[in-house]
Amino acid sequence: MSSEILINVTPCETRAVVVDNGVLQEVFIERTEYRGLVGNIYKGKVCRVLPGMQAAFVEIGLARAAFLHASDISIPGGHTGDLQETEVPPIESLLREGQEILVQVIKDPMGTKGARLTTQLSVSSRYLVYMPDTQGVGVSLKIEDETERERLKGVLASQLEENNGGYILRTAAEGVTETDLAADLQFLHRLWAKLMDRKATIKCSEPLYEDLPLALRSLRDLFSPDIERIRIDSQSTFDSAVKFAEGFMPECVLRLEHYQSNDPLFDLFGVEDEIRKALERKVSLKSGGYLIFDQTEAMTTVDVNTGGFVGHKNLEETIFKTNLEAARAIARQLRLRNLGGIIILDFIDMDEEEHREQVIATLEKAMMSDRARHNICGVSELGLVEMTRKRSRESLGHVLCEPCPACDGKGYAKSIETVCYEIYREILREAKQYETSRFLVLASLDVIDKLSDEDSTYVAELEEFIGKPIEFKPERQYGREQYNVVLM
Repeated sequence: MSSEILINVTPCETRAVVVDNGVLQEVFIERTEYRGLVGNIYKGKVCRVLPGMQAAFVEIGLARAAFLHASDISIPGGHTGDLQETEVPPIESLLREGQEILVQVIKDPMGTKGARLTTQLSVSSRYLVYMPDTQGVGVSLKIEDETERERLKGVLASQLEENNGGYILRTAAEGVTETDLAADLQFLHRLWAKLMDRKATIKCSEPLYEDLPLALRSLRDLFSPDIERIRIDSQSTFDSAVKFAEGFMPECVLRLEHYQSNDPLFDLFGVEDEIRKALERKVSLKSGGYLIFDQTEAMTTVDVNTGGFVGHKNLEETIFKTNLEAARAIARQLRLRNLGGIIILDFIDMDEEEHREQVIATLEKAMMSDRARHNICGVSELGLVEMTRKRSRESLGHVLCEPCPACDGKGYAKSIETVCYEIYREILREAKQYETSRFLVLASLDVIDKLSDEDSTYVAELEEFIGKPIEFKPERQYGREQYNVVLM
């Protein structure tokens, strides 16, 4: 499989994408005025402890206090993930208001929610994640070969001293030599020692450690032997990437390329068009079927439809083929749109059990390349496929879009008729309560046009009923649902 990483850099934002065989798979965006916070370590101050929620709010210098649950507070010398919910000590025995603590961001602020924190601190390198407050060695689940897993554990264990912290061998560590792991290990220990020296000099709410910028983070996290080329359209960023790669990823250096064509980098493979399509509700399938994506605060739903696909054999076969294509398309769209949390998939109902099993198997296979942790729960009693996908950053839609000012994000607006009837009821209400010589209605131009033209008979009857004249004035800055009834 031919894969590339494209990195587009401008003064205001950096964008990185992964393309497989000319098809866009993942998009990462970092804007200068708001960089992602995941991975950053801060010296924070506990501003509120909530025993009822087993949580605390911590001030780290953001607009909203960040959230820290008791289960995310490290127990010195323990193994990360050891504790069950019932074994977590009471939050009031772990923290007190005004206490200064080191915390790390594990989820960016999203919508109305503040950042999510942990005190289980970690720093990452190319092959390793170092967790100084825990013990033990773990291996990425994506390294499936058991012999290789044991080899890596053995190599790392041979270089560790007692009580030397906890480690996770990342996916990129598969096949690396003992020398490479040793270099990574020394880098992480030097980095941690520098952070501990700096800890005493920084003030509360200041960052102790900030993760790499997106361009370099893309090299560290996205590069694999499958990546044939990494194109960067900025000379300075390319120079930084080469320097970073020479120090930490020598195998990556020869695959770096400074893109100098006059054509925009993201015009390659139609990346800009694909990003635009990823913001739409409807996704067309090659067969003629289509998907509908609806993202809400609680969950994301995906509806599968046959559309114009009529098939060649029978209805069951048509539905089966549409669902198979949909399963592959859904897996790609979840990565591309970065949708997380609870996801409900409404495939077209299939009568044959074998077909249902094949669709689930196809979905699971298509999701194997997803970097985000996910869990497919199978088909529910209602015939829906339930799944979860880890969410650590905002979805593509939330990064690039904002709620529509006309409908306030509802996805629909009241009809002109509905607004007119609301105005009639408001006039009747005020006519009964207040003495006035006439009424002035301020509303959007299309509403005023209907009141003055199509509804003129109704308005005349209303004037006769209340015994007062009604005047209209369009306000061009008003949205359709905005209006005022003024007493004159």
